[in-house]
Amino acid sequence: MPGKFKGIETKLIHSGEPDPRIQGAISMPIFQTAMFEYAGEKGYHAIRYIRLNNTPNHLALHQKLAALENAEAALVTASGMAAISTTLLAVLSSGDHLLAQDCLYGGTHDFVTEDFASFGIGYDFIDGEDPASWKKKLRPNTRAVYVETITNPLLKVADLKAVVEFAREHGLISIIDNTFASPVNFRPAEWGFDLSLHSCTKYLNGHSDIVAGAVIGRSALIEKITHKLNHLGGSLDPHAAYLLHRGMKTLAVRMKFQSESAMRIAQFLEGHAAIEKVNYPGLPNHPAYQRAREFLNGFSAMLSFEVRGGVEAAERFMQKTELPIVAPSLGGVETLLTRPATTSHSGMSPQDRLKAGITDSLVRMSVGLEAAEDLIEDLERALEGEGSQRARKSARSTAIR
Repeated sequence: MPGKFKGIETKLIHSGEPDPRIQGAISMPIFQTAMFEYAGEKGYHAIRYIRLNNTPNHLALHQKLAALENAEAALVTASGMAAISTTLLAVLSSGDHLLAQDCLYGGTHDFVTEDFASFGIGYDFIDGEDPASWKKKLRPNTRAVYVETITNPLLKVADLKAVVEFAREHGLISIIDNTFASPVNFRPAEWGFDLSLHSCTKYLNGHSDIVAGAVIGRSALIEKITHKLNHLGGSLDPHAAYLLHRGMKTLAVRMKFQSESAMRIAQFLEGHAAIEKVNYPGLPNHPAYQRAREFLNGFSAMLSFEVRGGVEAAERFMQKTELPIVAPSLGGVETLLTRPATTSHSGMSPQDRLKAGITDSLVRMSVGLEAAEDLIEDLERALEGEGSQRARKSARSTAIR
């Protein structure tokens, strides 16, 4: 039950666990079976079968995820994009219209801009930081509004309270991708969001070894999305479910440590002459700093920045680092660097990327569990020659403080 435990740290360990434990097993066993004996189930969606997302591994995750965000229900999927696409196809039909934030994960942007037309669904993009402008994009057939808690990759924070109020006023379903924040830093149901989406590949699992997704929110909507998922087939396999279940138990300690490190690294980069701009909502000069403080319990472990000198300087910097791994994705124990223009947002046209503020030289950093001091020293070495000696000394003293 979502209200059984108070602290999220306790919920991560104990919510959703079998009671009594299966054969006394402390860890959730892997139910590596495609089907189960018929036990008189009424109706198609109740049959015990992996594709129908109702095996013991699925159900334990559903209960734990719902408890983490103090929501009514939850559903796991085969990937973050399975969660996103299935949710949108479940709440929108031919002839419907979606309002979506204008800076989104590239896969979401591509699904909306490239696939919606074939389903007869319309859309408009809105500035998440300008609630006064939303109403003029509203149509009689608008059914939902979609935002991200912290946007990928520019780390924007929309007026999330206004999103919920706008959705309620106009009878819309409010949907938020909570991947960057995680339930540790933001719990959408507590703010009135109808649905919360996650790429569990990232922070929830935290070990870069599975692909998974989740939808969390109102039980009636989760049931509808589950039925759609059962037809589309994007269900999570038992072994991946086990790994996600295990990885989630350390989410709180990982996220808190990684967020603290990210803050120190953002402060270091902000003070370095070779860095033109740092995007991190925990920095006081970030445009959404006050909103982030109001809505979030932490600023996440993601940041992005521009290295002075353009694409060549960005590539040179990434190649010179030793600790971070140059790779797509995020949220694992390893620090990762990537240029979104070549990975997460490569499906967008150059014009759309620039319109969203994503330059070819933008570097995104997912801060891992390495010592912050080691990461800062490595970044400083990689930036050697990109800034003045005086600026490097200043940046070093800023990081130490």
